[in-house]
Amino acid sequence: MYQHRSLISELEDAVRRGSQGKRVETLRRVTDLFLGGHERLSEEQIQVFDDVLGHLITRIESKALIELSERLAPINNAPIKVVHTLARDDEIAIAGPVLSLSDRLTTPDLIEIALAKSQAHLLAISKRSSLSESLTDALIERGDRDVISKLAENAGAHFSEKAYTQLVDQADADETFLEKLGLRLDIPLHIFRRLLERVTAAVRSRLLAMATPERRDDIKEILASISDEVIKPEELDRDFEAAQRLVELMQKNGELDQIALLGFAKARQYAATVTALATLCAAPIEMIQKMLNDGRNEPLLVPCKAAGLSWPTLRALLQDDLLGRAASEDELNKLKSDYIKLSHSTAKKLLEFWCEHQRSQKP
Repeated sequence: MYQHRSLISELEDAVRRGSQGKRVETLRRVTDLFLGGHERLSEEQIQVFDDVLGHLITRIESKALIELSERLAPINNAPIKVVHTLARDDEIAIAGPVLSLSDRLTTPDLIEIALAKSQAHLLAISKRSSLSESLTDALIERGDRDVISKLAENAGAHFSEKAYTQLVDQADADETFLEKLGLRLDIPLHIFRRLLERVTAAVRSRLLAMATPERRDDIKEILASISDEVIKPEELDRDFEAAQRLVELMQKNGELDQIALLGFAKARQYAATVTALATLCAAPIEMIQKMLNDGRNEPLLVPCKAAGLSWPTLRALLQDDLLGRAASEDELNKLKSDYIKLSHSTAKKLLEFWCEHQRSQKP
């Protein structure tokens, strides 16, 4: 113990007075000493190295810290406080090696870092050989496309059902990403079915060709069951019957929501957009169509509020000519104020009154 205190004292003196080169040389020598016999060291002895290295890295150049991180990352009994310090460094070249490899970082440690650090840090974590569901959830919550794509490719990443659903249903999921997701062996079959419904025949064929023999039978069964249900997108612009069949199917499967509605609108699928909005607010399709043909934006606030749409969704629908109209910024500000004031219960009552009035007008 006395020797430990003496060594720490000498190192503190070296850190305060020694040159940068001397500190780097000392760091390498101590690291070499640790790595040369780390398999035989007790936890108490590792603690000594932890204290020594911890003092040395307080004032050391980045290049030396990168080297230290790379050397300690694969060591399962590396000095734990040093590893934690390196993992939380803002410079990814320093943090990256231990984030991707070190067993000294627990799931709570990694979640904390994932919630606070850069996308590069998240990408490094996503490369680990094993990732728990809770950690994967945190990475998906904050991660950009590169992070999520790396997770989809990582066979050691465990996804919760919530994560799978979120990734398959997100409006901007492209087919390349969905194909990566579809190759995962642990994706639940009911979510895999939704994935197959969103991709082209070419992607389905590739997934079938690359699947394991056991999985191939499941895919064939799913494809057979959806072959008669899937509606071609080009039919939806002009065919209300086809749109109604698709929307009813989505509602049955629990897939009809404001994200699906916005997806129809952005794809300029007019019939599907009208039908989806009518279904979400429980109003006749003809009534919603008439509101859209009227040219005024104010009446649309009622069915949209009754359907439970958020303001950002409604704003998107009123911009870029998604519903055959476009609203100015001034008009959008006024509509937003009115929409926030309008309660869901009031919108439902108004819509019910309008529906009843429309029925009474029919011969």
